[in-house]
Amino acid sequence: MVTVDVKLHQDRAERDLPRPRLVIGGKDLHDPSGGLYEHVNPATGLVQALIPLAGPTEVDQAVAAARQAFEVWGTMRPAERRRLLTRFAGLLRDHIPDFAAICPLENGVCIGGWADNVGPHVAEWTEYYAGWADKIEGMVGAAYSPHENVEYTLAEPYGVIGHIITWNSPALSLAMKVPPSLAAGNTVVIKPAESTPFSALLFADLAREAGIPDGVINVVTGLGDAGEALVSHPGVDKISFTGGPATARRIMASAAQSLKPVLFELGGKSANLLFADTDLDTVVPYCAAFAMSNTGQGCALPTRLLVERPVYDEVVARVAAVVAHLPVGDPLDPTTYVGPLISEAARDRVQTMIDKAVQDGAGRLVHGGERIGSDGWFVTPTVFADVDNRSDLAQQEIFGPVLALTPFDTEDEAVALANDTEYGLSAYIQSRDIGRVNRLVPRLKAGTVYVNPGPNPITSPATPFGGVGISGFGREGGRAGLEEFIHVKGVGVGRA
Repeated sequence: MVTVDVKLHQDRAERDLPRPRLVIGGKDLHDPSGGLYEHVNPATGLVQALIPLAGPTEVDQAVAAARQAFEVWGTMRPAERRRLLTRFAGLLRDHIPDFAAICPLENGVCIGGWADNVGPHVAEWTEYYAGWADKIEGMVGAAYSPHENVEYTLAEPYGVIGHIITWNSPALSLAMKVPPSLAAGNTVVIKPAESTPFSALLFADLAREAGIPDGVINVVTGLGDAGEALVSHPGVDKISFTGGPATARRIMASAAQSLKPVLFELGGKSANLLFADTDLDTVVPYCAAFAMSNTGQGCALPTRLLVERPVYDEVVARVAAVVAHLPVGDPLDPTTYVGPLISEAARDRVQTMIDKAVQDGAGRLVHGGERIGSDGWFVTPTVFADVDNRSDLAQQEIFGPVLALTPFDTEDEAVALANDTEYGLSAYIQSRDIGRVNRLVPRLKAGTVYVNPGPNPITSPATPFGGVGISGFGREGGRAGLEEFIHVKGVGVGRA
């Protein structure tokens, strides 16, 4: 049984959600041409806001504003950009509680858990890239003789970057994309998911308060047609997108018409390799709970748990016990760990995939598997054991609170199972044998490999994050994330 305090949600929405609007050239636009979108609270199933939708006209205005602002921001002294971004980061840190307050209302993220971590990460990523703003350097080539050119490179911004933001962690997605873009001297047009516009609006408000020039950050709330207008716009120099492979293919096809570069951070079906030498008392609760965090709506979450056979039965029993005790309910309740899914459609899709897995015999259901609650979009955290690695349960990104366990006997089999997927975003290893870890890391088909329990490295701004295969290409985080928004110009100067 799930109990949601509807009145509390309504009161908090009125108090904590930024007023829906577009932000173009430093001005707020409340009545764009695309009409209105009903934003539904995932926990209550009730409409809590009307979101104005941008059409091609507003996208064109936003790109024009960003292009005009680029003439100022792109030529500004790097030290001045650093100063403004540092001030911006300070305001983001001051408003950490505001980001936490938005999360449960915007996409059902639980307060006291994932939501409380969002604001600190947004501030930290912005602080990190503010520090890069005046440290972007070119290179000088060696002059081999007095008769040869002097050669050097310039690191230049692209111009206008279009950022299409995911719904499952919108504030963190903003922080991974926008600060490196700005540090490099670009201006941006942000198109948040229609279901999660509020984090982007708070982000833009604080940038304005920090003194970031008008037009450097623009926000166009809208549906897919607004995203398509942004991708195909001739005034946009690069697209950065976080979302699913199907949408990415459409974006790539559109961007190909103008040979526009793209950065994709897409889905995942990450394997977690658990070996018998690990400390089960520490590792099993971590693996079980982490897979269910954010209600399983995370592209890098380890939703396939591959377990060495000598401890497999014990791990299955322990995982089921941990998941059975995870509190499910109102995301505004600080004791809740698993909240609602983002929408009714998402809830129905996840439930359908669970039901199909049971009907097809894809695995043995050991916990959960049913819808709960009459309001909101809740599904019981679900665990399957003995999962066929070729089944949809193991191959398809479910994006819900579902964990699939499969046994293995050897390192080679573990690697083969882990790599037997089109995805390649993340992989995890649980082992105290450093020799084994060093053998396995290069063999795993993944953009990032995380070893043993600890804070998820995706939250570290210094760690590059991204995928291979249909999990995308390009990197966010670290120097690699900065270089995604820089192009290198080669210069040769004659000695005449």
